[in-house]
Amino acid sequence: MNDYNLELVHEKFARLICEVGLNLQPEQRLFIWANQLELAPLVQQIAKRAYQNGSRLVSVLWNDEGLVKTRFDHAPRDSFKEFPAWKTDARFKSIEQGDAVLWMGGDDPALLKGYDSELISTAGRTYAAHVKPILEKIATNAVQWLMVCPPTQAWAQAVFPDLSAGEAEQSLWKAVIKACRLEDSSPENSWKENLDELANRGAHLTAKGYDALRFKGPGTDLLVGLPQGHIWIGGWDLTPGGVRFCANIPTEEVFTLPHRERVEGTVRATRPLSFRGNLIEDFQLTFKKGRVVEYSAGRGKEALKGLLETGPNASYLGEVALVPNQSPISRQELVFLNTLYDENASNHLALGNAYRVNLEGGSEMSEEEFMAAGGNESLVHADFMFGSGEMDVDGVMADGTSEPVMRAGEWAFD
Repeated sequence: MNDYNLELVHEKFARLICEVGLNLQPEQRLFIWANQLELAPLVQQIAKRAYQNGSRLVSVLWNDEGLVKTRFDHAPRDSFKEFPAWKTDARFKSIEQGDAVLWMGGDDPALLKGYDSELISTAGRTYAAHVKPILEKIATNAVQWLMVCPPTQAWAQAVFPDLSAGEAEQSLWKAVIKACRLEDSSPENSWKENLDELANRGAHLTAKGYDALRFKGPGTDLLVGLPQGHIWIGGWDLTPGGVRFCANIPTEEVFTLPHRERVEGTVRATRPLSFRGNLIEDFQLTFKKGRVVEYSAGRGKEALKGLLETGPNASYLGEVALVPNQSPISRQELVFLNTLYDENASNHLALGNAYRVNLEGGSEMSEEEFMAAGGNESLVHADFMFGSGEMDVDGVMADGTSEPVMRAGEWAFD
């Protein structure tokens, strides 16, 4: 039996999404991209809360994972470069006109297990090319945007394969409720306190002005160079118009961009990565002059290959993020098989696109200027987890001296 009221959870989640995550402004419109039809009850609660807060219009664009599988089962094999451009056009237009944007998806982490890897890569590259203009807007925080991943049946069954479908979904909801602080009497206040704390940590790291970070742990010995003028962001994001929002719920990270050509060494993932409907597990990457030059995987090597080949810059890094090993999500000791949750339990890196807001003046730079300053432009942004309770992190100064940032997975400063 579940020991929570799902309707009440939906109401609290909707309030948190509208009032803290998106921080909807008076009369602002909301555009929702929902990946599963089963999320309809929560979407309806979000729309209700948005209208109660003064939104003029809530629009929803639905996707369905069952139709994705149907395409791979029955569509012509030469049709996977085709794409319904109106879907991304609608999302881009909503951003241009100032709408807040909400992504919702509790994707099945093994949706396309066993399907033709080349077809998956072709479809993925096609989607990435169409979504790139949206990512460019998002990378500058053009409007408030937010990603949330409520539980779905297929995702829950992947996380709890030994439970019945109903028990698995209940168990995943309990974990999500805890991770999103929905059990608190006022999740909004709890999140504001957490976001303020993360913002303070980001400001501390920005003030340090490290030239590089060195990571050492089991299977990992990695030097990540940082560009001049890099900015650490944690907690609150800010639109050009000065509206605060939180792009991910949950979030426990502080992050910045690496210098794309100054990453050297080897990193071993500590949690699986779900990418394009396949799980990539027990994988390792070796970097030289910023680029992945060797890689291996215990499972999902073809999916990893497809990720690294998503355009010319997908094998360079676009993000480095620090998360204490004892974060509230990590303490659950659950592998979520979902990047939004797993990345907030572990230090992580992202292959591909960098966020312009992480570089001083980055939002005003041309693509060429951003790349010359050390940023990365790519069709993909894929986070993978490599932190643990055995990892040490040092901040390296320009003169070569260093100081502890993390020890045994925890902050080495207050």
